[in-house]
Amino acid sequence: MSQQQSAAPAPTPTTDSAVATVARRRDWWRDAVIYQVYPRSFADSNGDGMGDLEGIRSRLPYLRDLGVDAVWLSPFYASPQADAGYDVADYRAVDPMFGTLLDADALIRDAHALGLRIIVDLVPNHSSDQHEWFKRALAEGPGSPLRERYHFRPGKGENGELPPNDWESIFGGPAWTRVTEPDGTPGEWYLHLFAPEQPDFNWEHPAVGDEFRSILRFWLDMGVDGFRIDVAHGMVKAEGLPDLGSHDEMRLLGNDVTPFFDQDGVHDIYRQWRLILDEYSDAMGPEGPSAEGRGRETGGRIFVAEAWTPTVERTANYVRPDELHQAFNFQYLATHWDAAELRAVVDRTLDSMRPVGAPATWVLSNHDVTRHATRFANPAGLGTQIRKAGDRELGLRRARAATLLMLALPGSAYVYQGEELGLPDVVDLPDEVRQDPAYFRGAGQDGFRDGCRVPIPWTREGSSHGFGDGGSWLPQPEGWGELSVEAQTGVPGSTLEMYRSALALRREQADLGAGDAVEWLTAPEGVLAFRRGDFVCVANTTGAPVTVPAYGRVLITSGEVEETGGEAVVAADTTVWWTTA
Repeated sequence: MSQQQSAAPAPTPTTDSAVATVARRRDWWRDAVIYQVYPRSFADSNGDGMGDLEGIRSRLPYLRDLGVDAVWLSPFYASPQADAGYDVADYRAVDPMFGTLLDADALIRDAHALGLRIIVDLVPNHSSDQHEWFKRALAEGPGSPLRERYHFRPGKGENGELPPNDWESIFGGPAWTRVTEPDGTPGEWYLHLFAPEQPDFNWEHPAVGDEFRSILRFWLDMGVDGFRIDVAHGMVKAEGLPDLGSHDEMRLLGNDVTPFFDQDGVHDIYRQWRLILDEYSDAMGPEGPSAEGRGRETGGRIFVAEAWTPTVERTANYVRPDELHQAFNFQYLATHWDAAELRAVVDRTLDSMRPVGAPATWVLSNHDVTRHATRFANPAGLGTQIRKAGDRELGLRRARAATLLMLALPGSAYVYQGEELGLPDVVDLPDEVRQDPAYFRGAGQDGFRDGCRVPIPWTREGSSHGFGDGGSWLPQPEGWGELSVEAQTGVPGSTLEMYRSALALRREQADLGAGDAVEWLTAPEGVLAFRRGDFVCVANTTGAPVTVPAYGRVLITSGEVEETGGEAVVAADTTVWWTTA
């Protein structure tokens, strides 16, 4: 028998009973599938070419029908948008380009009514240079108490003309900018690990901690279900801000010990934050979807860390029982499509999370890296910042297989908007439309993040393929409409329908995302095979068909599978799910 790319359609994941089951669980996050929305590129409600909260709200039924459990929103706060909202001017306000606080409230309530949870981004490492604290710090000059809430330092050299240390910005160039004092003279320098418009907070100052504890309560009172913490490893700097010495780009991203990343002091901050979160009940309520949230049993709200660390073991420190709930698994994201490498990182991840009682997380794409449909289309070894189209057919085949592998692993999975459509990166954006600050900073970087942020297509036709009535802030490429939601809905074997079926099966198959271990099975070289109860997953990472046992009834497959005489021939770059029940 031949199985063509996906099995018969699975039961819809959006029945009232399915929604209520997830909504009632306080530990929903342990095996949740969380969908990342990049607000400016998801849906535009007012035709200005920029996505907004009302646009997201209008598309919530789509996310419910896709079968995800929660929605993570990238920043929508008031911001000059020097770094796409990660430069926050007011943490308690919505930027007018995205809407209002009333729009945010309506979105949260509608999501809860649909059984979806809402996680918002929190940016505690740095603010915008237009934040009121920073503007006052500049205006008041040296000695201002406001300057103590950031890292202002005198420069080195005879006249202070050199930066205070040798740290470099993640976006290229020095991590320090010299200010012009109110009297017009060159003055102190301030630290910014990212763009100059993003001065780093000094977390040694008590006012900073007080402010963010207040911000947490503000959004918890609004009913959000959790926070994704941006640069969670970066808030605390080594005493004295010592020189870094020799370094490379990967070291700056947190893959080695540095005086500004993964300092032990960050864990004291998170222990304080966890006490606040534990005061709040589940925003969804133990009896099902509800925008109420107070006065019930505590639990259900979560913290997720964006923590680039040297090892998975260091990442596990962030998710100890009295700290955060989840941490992104960047080691998995950066792993090549190679069975041995994948098995090694899966084992390391599960072994590291098990002692602290935290679930593993799995992620393939996000707003900061090249989409995996493009990464896998190129030769291994080019990293996560690829700017070549590569072999589109190969990349999509591997991306589909990688998705089924990820969704079969125990723990929580993250899906970046548009990956369910098989979207590639847009690698040929004209220079004049690019907006990634890394592009303007230079120093070896090339603004690669714009390519994964192009607005997603909803329809075959239209000026922006259903994104909105006024075009899109980044141009969509030719042929984008054939990858749209409309073009793929109801089409057997389409990537969208594969995602829908896989997410439905993940809910239907008891405990598929639960647990903290897999049972590895003997498999040919280049093939991963593991069992979890009555469930078996086989992933062929090679470029040729392989023969494995036919483990039972095929639930879903990303490519072709031929079964005969108790054996199955799995096509190149294909993942298959079986049930032995």
